Amino acid sequence: MKFLRENKLYKVLSLNSFSVAISFVLGIFSSKIISVFLGTSGMALMGSFRNFGTMLKSIATLGINNSVVKLFVENKDDKRELSIIYSTFFWLFLTVSGVLAILVLLFAEPVSHFLFYSYSYTIPIRFFALLLPLMAINAFWLAIYNGLEKYKSIVIIQIVSNVLVFGLTALLIWKKNIFGGLLSVAVGELLMVGVTLLFIRKDAANFKFDLQKIISKKYVKIIQKFSVMALLSAVIVPLTLLFIRNAIVEKYSIQEAGIWDAVNRLSGFYMMFFSSGLSLYYMPKLASIHTEHEFKAELKSYFKIFVPLFSVMLIVIYLAKGLILKIAFTAEFSSINKLLVWQLLGDFFRIMTLAFGFQVVVKTMMKRYFVGEIVFNLCYFLLSVYLMQKGAVEGVLQAYFYTNVLCFLLILVMFRKLFWKR
Repeated sequence: MKFLRENKLYKVLSLNSFSVAISFVLGIFSSKIISVFLGTSGMALMGSFRNFGTMLKSIATLGINNSVVKLFVENKDDKRELSIIYSTFFWLFLTVSGVLAILVLLFAEPVSHFLFYSYSYTIPIRFFALLLPLMAINAFWLAIYNGLEKYKSIVIIQIVSNVLVFGLTALLIWKKNIFGGLLSVAVGELLMVGVTLLFIRKDAANFKFDLQKIISKKYVKIIQKFSVMALLSAVIVPLTLLFIRNAIVEKYSIQEAGIWDAVNRLSGFYMMFFSSGLSLYYMPKLASIHTEHEFKAELKSYFKIFVPLFSVMLIVIYLAKGLILKIAFTAEFSSINKLLVWQLLGDFFRIMTLAFGFQVVVKTMMKRYFVGEIVFNLCYFLLSVYLMQKGAVEGVLQAYFYTNVLCFLLILVMFRKLFWKR
């Protein structure tokens, strides 16, 4: 028990647990609202828009979460250098997000047809595009908080934002049905920007940088390394999900796609506890270590604390899945009960893979990163298309499990020298 109390990873997870508990509860109720008012087809359409939005934000920010954390940790005692870093990121991401927003505005109609099989939903897409520069700056600010290890501020921002976004989403779905649900994805981002801005004004001492009109070539080169990696994920991951969803719709129906999205949504609720805890603690920690011995020590801590906690949680979710599904969804989603086990097993292997994956990102191991991302997404898509021929949505979830097992074995091969060295 003393080890747990003194372990920083445990402390960060404990600090973050309250935020995640609130997010989990709000997410369950949000799923209930979507399932009641929009049904399985609405679940699929909102899943498409979320995937698209995630892709746009990732491209607009060029992977800043990772690079900002790394640079702020390395230069945290040099205020002048931090100002140069701040200016470089600020102007670069304003430019990139602005250009991307213009492109989305111009091509809103074909995007609407690809995402929603209709040209009727261009307004939420265009509104999201207009807000894109603000989203990029918001992600930048949160990355600075992370780099400065201001965990408490991040957690409070998450709590306030999630409560406001839930209220807004419920209201818009109730008033405007599917159009309101799609619009809430964009408007919710604006609310989060406002909440972060309020905290920054209150915490101004940590953001007193000399904003110069410069983009430092030195840091652009560093950003490029992260950006090449981040852009691969930004494009390939959401596109893989979009293509799988469209394949389900084409082969079966949008209702079946909604079942698959509901499973993914439920997975996202419990995964966010651990993924957010890792981002708050693990990323800055790995950025500050420089030897294989230190990395092995972190791995030991990860598998000693993190993996057992996650395993217990998965077991609890499996045993209580009937109750959780009854609370979160309607009878229309009852088939999830027999499908969920494949997602839980896949997430277990995914969490173990992430122990090494964060190191690949932080240390910009580009070759390993590219191989891992391409293998995962290509295998996931191809196995999904193959296995859904006989098993429909269950085949897609089986593909997720098999792909995660394969990638875990692949990452062990990549880091084999770490274990073989004396």
